[in-house]
Amino acid sequence: MQGLTHNPVYNARNPPMPISVGLLRPAFCLLLFTIIAFASDWQAPASQLAQRIAGITGPGAIAVTVVNRSSLSPSDADDVRRKLLSELAAYGVQLATSDQAAASVQVSLSENLQGYVWIAEIHQGTSEPVVVMITVPGSLKASEDRSAPVTIRKTLLWSDENRILDVALINGNPAHMIVLQGERVALFRSQNSQWLQEQVLPVVHVRPWPRDLRGRLILRKDHLFDAYLPGVYCRSTATAPLTVNCDDSDDPWPLTGSARELSAFFSGSRNFFTGALSPGIQKQTMAPAFYSAAPLPRDKYTLWAFVAVDGQVHFLDGVGDQAFAQLGWGSDIASVRSGCGPSWQVLATSNEAGSGDQVRAFEVVDREPILVSTPVQFNGSITALWGDADSTSVTAVIRDSETGKDEAYRLTVDCHQ
Repeated sequence: MQGLTHNPVYNARNPPMPISVGLLRPAFCLLLFTIIAFASDWQAPASQLAQRIAGITGPGAIAVTVVNRSSLSPSDADDVRRKLLSELAAYGVQLATSDQAAASVQVSLSENLQGYVWIAEIHQGTSEPVVVMITVPGSLKASEDRSAPVTIRKTLLWSDENRILDVALINGNPAHMIVLQGERVALFRSQNSQWLQEQVLPVVHVRPWPRDLRGRLILRKDHLFDAYLPGVYCRSTATAPLTVNCDDSDDPWPLTGSARELSAFFSGSRNFFTGALSPGIQKQTMAPAFYSAAPLPRDKYTLWAFVAVDGQVHFLDGVGDQAFAQLGWGSDIASVRSGCGPSWQVLATSNEAGSGDQVRAFEVVDREPILVSTPVQFNGSITALWGDADSTSVTAVIRDSETGKDEAYRLTVDCHQ
């Protein structure tokens, strides 16, 4: 940790993104196979994955579930599932319910910045689970909608059975990751493409947390991090081994990944900001009570978007307040500096009913939000959307509707030239 004590480097565009399941069960046997194939043909990777699964389970009754955590369309994900099950049947695997199966396999269709990552977690009796992972390089380009100006990429950072409030990445040698949860802050070190836990720091609080708990991590230069929770402020030390001091506090929370920019007061007993700003947007020191906010820097001022608790979206520029009631945005927004178009986009959750939440990118021209991406789909409800310190990426936290786990993703925006 000595290299992290002074002047930590904030999130780069391409940090190592390992899969957390190998760390959660260190005894896992991780078998890595790279398949040179393209997303337009799912037969080859489905066949390879089926061969590896059947090589471990053998023929017999097996319960198989396939969960899509990638940007694959529902039709492509269904195609992958059909081909995988067909290939498994060729190896003598008979599909069965979990109570009748000799083994269970959960296949996760995920992705990173280079392509798709398909992970099979295999459970047999009381034995330690076995994980098989294959990658499909170059696959992301095949599924892009080239008619949209930008594409949102999502990369899985961490998965946990406990509630995740925020995640922060720190580049270095090795890279580190901080995970904020309701009762602790966990620090991980990157080693051999896995996150290894270094420390767990308790979050001490006297009052019970509100039901819809939220929290925020801010990386600092004079110490490693600050953590903000309802009615509580925690500050880490600067050197390893780290300690963290938590105190009751009503101090405002930073609204971006930098503590130097605009802050707002968070309600200690609810899940939203009161609307009181510090120091304010020029002459405006109050906004409507809101769930989230996103800055859009201009040449001579910064336009701020606020998702108010009444469902309206307010744009404040230091002088006026313009409200929109029918944008279709959910309660969570964050901005990203991609360099595409006017350089900045707002990533907004969708409040449309469906099997899972979506995130879409918008550009705001003359106060008019314009949709500039196809939606990126999540297999559950989004509970947090926070921008990083240099505004080049956004952390999205979801509660998976099938596994019940919390998952943290890194969202970036790519331009279509």
